[in-house]
Amino acid sequence: MHETSRRTFIAASAALPLVAGTAPAAANSSPESRVAADLERYIGFGNKHAGGRGDIACGEWLASELEGLGFAIERQSLSVPFFEAQRSELVCGAVKATVWPQPIVIPTGAGGITGRLVRVDSEGRRSAALDGAIALVDLPFGRLSTALARPVSTPIKAAFAAGAVAVVAITNGPTGKVIALNADGRKPMFAGPVALIAPENARGFLDAARADADATLFLDGTGGHRPTFNFIGRIDRGKSQWLAVSTPRSGWYACAGERGPGVAAWLWLARWASVAIRDYNLAFICNSGHEYENLGALESLKALAPKPAVTKLWLHLGANVAAQDWHEGTGRPLPSVDPQRYLSVSRSLLPLARTTFIGLAGLEAPYTSDVLSAGELSEVIAAGYGTVAGVFGTHRYHHVAEDDGRCVSPRNVLATAMAFQQFLAKAI
Repeated sequence: MHETSRRTFIAASAALPLVAGTAPAAANSSPESRVAADLERYIGFGNKHAGGRGDIACGEWLASELEGLGFAIERQSLSVPFFEAQRSELVCGAVKATVWPQPIVIPTGAGGITGRLVRVDSEGRRSAALDGAIALVDLPFGRLSTALARPVSTPIKAAFAAGAVAVVAITNGPTGKVIALNADGRKPMFAGPVALIAPENARGFLDAARADADATLFLDGTGGHRPTFNFIGRIDRGKSQWLAVSTPRSGWYACAGERGPGVAAWLWLARWASVAIRDYNLAFICNSGHEYENLGALESLKALAPKPAVTKLWLHLGANVAAQDWHEGTGRPLPSVDPQRYLSVSRSLLPLARTTFIGLAGLEAPYTSDVLSAGELSEVIAAGYGTVAGVFGTHRYHHVAEDDGRCVSPRNVLATAMAFQQFLAKAI
């Protein structure tokens, strides 16, 4: 961004209210258009699997944006798992459905694995013996996110322990679609092949399990590891303390609502801070490999980030920063933000957070970070950073292929970004 446009951007943002809900920006205002363009660009990269074309292109774009603001860019190479499916399907007679291979994928080979279908409930109770069977695990209803969660991992591990040769887990969530689940990025989590199936596609297989029918699971493709990168943008003003702001960019699908608002708010804050924050050095960090249980964040904390002792404040913009809410009955998006977003701050920042985010659903009820944290924010805290803030959550289409442009509103993202701008300005 040229110096003239940077000054125009700062002047325009200064003219807007810092807390949304009191006087939202005009529909065609320059700041909202800027946010809309950032969201469109991010969504336009398509699938954001770590190390894939969308992830790499997105990372290059974000790095170039910061470089244009005067940040010095340093990249960090990262190796992440991948699996490109050639056939990913569960077949039982005439009943067939596409399934999602659970990473790190244990392939079945081209011939698949055949066994009797046996239903296993969310508590691990099975309808029949599992020796040599394919376990159809009926996971509990919820906005699922990770296979490490006990409600997910416990019945799957129990099925393998009881003799199952493969597991197909039904991801029961609010959309009826398959929900991709985060995974350990270093080794397979389970003893055999695991696939995920949408509840809307599972009925025929549940019927087949009641009839003791055989099925074949196909998880065939190519996999291994491939490169991607984290990066940090630094503006070193020669000060003694740093302000750090981080966001992940990768995910299982297009991640419009999951990642788009966080990325757009991160860019907003970078443009503002590069001009307005003069008393601190700036460190803006962008990680890949998030879906492998914060694999990228853990690596960037080791080598890229400023040390805890010289970091005044770390703000992390995680999932569901400002995704849309939905009507359950009609499946239509609402103008409002999904309130299932959580703001976690260090205890010293709690009074400021309570006043800054008034009127912003979910964020207006902050938690202290010693009570609640999640995702990459937890890794930041564990690394010893003393003053932190972060937002995270799971919106309706979290980890679902249909997490697309319907799931975001530039107006809501702008309102959230400006609230964090005010929060940072007062916090430091």
